Amino acid sequence: MSAPALDGIVVLDLGQVYAGPYCTHLLRSLGATVLKIEPPGGESLRWRGDGASSGAAFLLLNAGKQGVRLDLKTPRGHELFLDLVDRADVVVENFAPGVLDRLGLGWDVLHARRPELVLASGRAYGRHPAAEGLRGMDITVQAVSGVLSSTGFPEGPPVKAGAAVVDFAAGSHLAAAVLAALFQRTRTGRGQHVEVAMQDAVLPSLASNIAGLLEADGEFPERTGNRHGGLSVCPYNVYPVADGWLAVLCLRPVHWSALCALMGRDDLAADPVLATPAGRVARMDDVDAAVAAWTAGLDADTALGLLQQASIPAAPVRTLRQVLTDPVLRDRGMLAETGEGDRRSTVFGSPLQLSDSPVTLPGPAPELGEDTDAVLRDLLHLAEDDIARLHHDGVV
Repeated sequence: MSAPALDGIVVLDLGQVYAGPYCTHLLRSLGATVLKIEPPGGESLRWRGDGASSGAAFLLLNAGKQGVRLDLKTPRGHELFLDLVDRADVVVENFAPGVLDRLGLGWDVLHARRPELVLASGRAYGRHPAAEGLRGMDITVQAVSGVLSSTGFPEGPPVKAGAAVVDFAAGSHLAAAVLAALFQRTRTGRGQHVEVAMQDAVLPSLASNIAGLLEADGEFPERTGNRHGGLSVCPYNVYPVADGWLAVLCLRPVHWSALCALMGRDDLAADPVLATPAGRVARMDDVDAAVAAWTAGLDADTALGLLQQASIPAAPVRTLRQVLTDPVLRDRGMLAETGEGDRRSTVFGSPLQLSDSPVTLPGPAPELGEDTDAVLRDLLHLAEDDIARLHHDGVV
C-alpha cells in the first residue's frame, strides 16, 4: 500500500463550526497535515463545551489536527500567518463575506504571496450582488433553499431537517473543489480560489421534490412527510411494526410483486392499475394502508428478514443511541474512540475509502493552541526566546 493520497500537503484551517472543519476533516483523513488556527478565545464550536473542555461536536470534527492559537488581528499575528502560508498548500475558511479581506488576508494578498496556494472559501450564498452582506447558517440556508418547506407533513408547518444537511453538503463539496484545484496545480503550477455556496451545495439534494413539481399537472404539495419527495414512488414510506417503525420502498415492479406475495395480497398483485408506478401513486393511501396492516402484525426483525429475503429495500428506524453502537460503522471506522483518560472521545472516521492509499483514524482533537509552540519551532524555525515573547504579547 502506498502513502496516504495527500501525504505532504499542508492545510491551514480557519474553518468554523461545521462546513469548514468538515472539509479539512476529509483532507486530513486523506493524509494532509491540518493546522487548526484559532483566535485567542478559540473557534465558536468550542463554546458548546462546559467551559472546562471543548464540546463533543468540536472533538468529532477536529480530531487529528494540530492546534495553533494565533491572533490574526495583531500585526505580528498577521505576519506569522503569512509565514505559514509560505509553507502551506491550502487555506480553508468559512468566515462571513469580507472578513478575510478586512484581516488583510484576502485572495489577492495570499495569491501574490504564494501563487501555488489554493484558497477554499465556504459561503452561505456565494459571490453575487443580491447576496452581498447576507449571512447564513444551516437552518437559514435550509429556509431559503426550500429544504425547510419540503420537510414535514402536508398538514403541518415547515420542519428543519434533523441533520445539518447544508453544512455537511457544503463541506463535502468544498473538499472536492480543493482536490480539483490541487490536481490542476500539478498541470499549471498555480493555485486558485475555490468557493462553495451552501445554498448551491444543498439544492441538488431536492432533485426528487423539484422533479415532482416540474412534472405536476396541477398543485403539488410542498411537504410529503415520509412519502417520496416527488410522489413518484409507492410504496415509499415509514410503516409501523410491533416494536417500532420500518422504512420500505418498492422502486421496481419486481419489488411490488414480491411485496404482494409476502403480504398474501394476490388481489393487489393482479390489479392492472397497481402494476404501474403511476397507478400506485394515484392510489397511494390504499397501498400504504395495505402495507401498514401487514407490517403492524410483525416485529421489526421478522419483517426486515422477510423483506431482505425478497430483495425489497427496507431498514429499521433506529435511534441515535443504536447508531452509535452499530458494529458496521465501528468496524469500518466511521465511528471510533480515540485518546486516553480525559482526552478520550468519540470521533468520526472518513467516508472516503481508497484501495491503495490508507485512510487513518485520527488522534484526539487539539486543546486550544496545543501545538502552537511546536509549529512555530518546527515549521517557522523560531527561537524559544521569540516564542516566549509572542506568548507574552498575546499574539499566540
